[in-house]
Amino acid sequence: MDTFTYSHSDEDLPDQPIGYWASAAGSAVVHHIRTTLAELGVTQPQWWILSQLVAGDEGRDRAAVLATLRGYLGVGDGPLNHDINALRERRLLAEDAGGRLRVTDAGRALQAEISARQHKLRAQIHEGVTEEEYIQTLKVLQRMIHNVGGAAWHE
Repeated sequence: MDTFTYSHSDEDLPDQPIGYWASAAGSAVVHHIRTTLAELGVTQPQWWILSQLVAGDEGRDRAAVLATLRGYLGVGDGPLNHDINALRERRLLAEDAGGRLRVTDAGRALQAEISARQHKLRAQIHEGVTEEEYIQTLKVLQRMIHNVGGAAWHE
């Protein structure tokens, strides 16, 4: 990996705006993930859909999948329905007459390939960051969100 240099000295960093840096980090990471997914012909919402369905052979109701994914990065039902239909057209998903969605064998293979690539992406994104630093960063960001009355997704 390239040599990394911090933008400011430790003395100057406390004066840097958290909104800028949090947004810049989010944008850079999401762009990197979406670019990698696009190389495999999948959007981020399509990846979420496949991941929601791959766990079981019994499938899930379309409405349940929509309800679970509705809040991810502000994606609504319209785009999610479009992505479900696109996955069906590619024969990565099957849907029965009752609206129950199941991942096909081709969908399972693609999901497995993406999952393996996601593990490599995570390692790349976290390079040079200890687990303790990562945990502390998330705690700081969550506290700042709370301090301004915001809400963040959590499981």
